[in-house]
Amino acid sequence: MKPLTSRRLIAAVLAAGLALSASAYAATVKIGFVTTLTTPAAIIGNDMRDAAELALEHLAHKAGATDMQVIYGDDEFNPQKGKQATERLIKQDKVDIVTGYIWSHVLLASSKVVLDSGRILLSANAGPSQLAGKGCHKNFFNISWQNDQTPMAMGEVLNKKGVKSLYVIAPNYAAGKNMMAGVERTFKGKIVGKDMTKWPAQIDWAAELSKVRAAAPDGVFIFYPGKHGPAFISQYQQAGLEGKIPLYTVFTVDSLSLPRFQKANMTGVMGSTMTQFWGPDLDNPQNEKFVDGFKAKYNRYPSFFAAQSYDAIHMIAAAVAAVGGDASDVDGMRAAMEAASFPSVRGSFKMGVNHFPVQNFYSREVVEDADGVWTTAIREVVLTDHVDPYASLCKMKR
Repeated sequence: MKPLTSRRLIAAVLAAGLALSASAYAATVKIGFVTTLTTPAAIIGNDMRDAAELALEHLAHKAGATDMQVIYGDDEFNPQKGKQATERLIKQDKVDIVTGYIWSHVLLASSKVVLDSGRILLSANAGPSQLAGKGCHKNFFNISWQNDQTPMAMGEVLNKKGVKSLYVIAPNYAAGKNMMAGVERTFKGKIVGKDMTKWPAQIDWAAELSKVRAAAPDGVFIFYPGKHGPAFISQYQQAGLEGKIPLYTVFTVDSLSLPRFQKANMTGVMGSTMTQFWGPDLDNPQNEKFVDGFKAKYNRYPSFFAAQSYDAIHMIAAAVAAVGGDASDVDGMRAAMEAASFPSVRGSFKMGVNHFPVQNFYSREVVEDADGVWTTAIREVVLTDHVDPYASLCKMKR
């Protein structure tokens, strides 16, 4: 082999550099997505995955010029399994960023794994108070809400409706505790009863409903996501409480549960009110694109879980594009996510000082659309540009 001349050596080095640059430019960013894909709770996880896939399709699987790949991990509705799925995504699949997470207790069990690795963690749903206040972290972001906020909006709705006494029932885990704390923050009446039930094992509420009947409050507030929501409401009706004591819910009556209610002809949910940051009828171009695309692809309305997942993929794509495809530039990624310059289904989007959204919350009513399908419609803004109650406790430097 002939020795390289200086000119040939320089040419070889330049060629190698160009090849490396082209390779880096065309690299694929790997996104780990942890959700529930088995057990009955998979109805939520599948909705999130469907929305993530739709977002990838709308983005042509690109973040700027960089390919995007989503690798899913199943938490099996279990904190330890969720932590193991997160570890596999980090150690085996070598993902660049992690998102997903339905359940607060799963997120809390998994967050340290991601954050200790130096990667960014973007929660697409769970918003426990532990990560919003003193435990905030520069590499943790949330794109949905802090758990207290949606029930805080419901508390304001109850005040407007003139509810003076309330019985509160929620599951005994991180999110359930935040839901109770949230409604208590804003409700001005009297809490006449409070029950924290076993989660997720308890699916019979006969004892709690007997206590509700004895207390005779002006209203009952519940938080039961997934299959537990329809089960609770069915038992509420069977107990003869429907029509006597109004039932107010968060994360219970939505696009996932309404088809079940409609199929069972549970007309009692029609006209009922819930609160949320988003609705399928929110009027902006990105939301119209999302809802129309989701209905066309999957033949059903998207849930708020889906809306958040769709936003999560778009937010990640915008951050990756901002750093020229180099997802290892965590400082650059973080700055881009703090700026939150991406098209959101909620219209304008702003990230708060603790990396939780600053956003509106709306009252929503169950209605029937033009095709006879049960859905929800936004009625009014309850909280405007709302900052979660733990943000002031976050001392993170930005």
